[in-house]
Amino acid sequence: MLNGFGDKSAIEAQRKELATQYKVRVGYDGADLSKPAEVRSLIAHAVSELGALDILVNNAGIQHVAPVDEFADDKWDAVIALNLSADFHAIKAALPQMKKRGWGRIINIASAHGLVASANKVAYVTAKHGVVGMTKVVALETAGTAITCNAICPGWVLTPLVQKQIDDLARREKIAESEAKRRLLAEKQPSGEFVTTDQIGALALYLCSDAAAQIRGAALSIDGGWTAQ
Repeated sequence: MLNGFGDKSAIEAQRKELATQYKVRVGYDGADLSKPAEVRSLIAHAVSELGALDILVNNAGIQHVAPVDEFADDKWDAVIALNLSADFHAIKAALPQMKKRGWGRIINIASAHGLVASANKVAYVTAKHGVVGMTKVVALETAGTAITCNAICPGWVLTPLVQKQIDDLARREKIAESEAKRRLLAEKQPSGEFVTTDQIGALALYLCSDAAAQIRGAALSIDGGWTAQ
């Protein structure tokens, strides 16, 4: 069951492509994850359309950058709602389904910012630290079952969210996009390379395997050395 915002035709094309390529039923729900009732509806929709819910990947996120004393209240509320509270509501709704089937995988996409901090990102850092803590609690509460809960903590990934930061840096400093990318990576990520979505997907897939059955409550870094410093 896919979720997210975007062009309806593009979403439908992706849904069809996944269904055709992997020969599975693929649904879509446009729930606004900042609204608890819509999160619960998304989980219910997945169960009703697909027959069960075995794997939950919490991957939604937004960003806002400002010093703490200038950070707008509504921006704080929005970031916390989507980056932290949505995970709680989804897990709360999904766990009974997983317990009923006796198996489950919960994968929270946190961040390097769930382990360390950066200035001017108070809401994001707070939310992602919260996700890591939530992951540990859920792992402990499900430790005697075949349900696991873990967090993946990526560094810089070239997503639209990060691309906006690159564009802002290039515009602010009047530099080329390639130089803005280099500076962004050099500040935090020793490898000098972006983490790829394929790499994150492969790690999520591994966490769903039997080989990962005893990985519980872990915050797994995939960050080009960011948090090793």
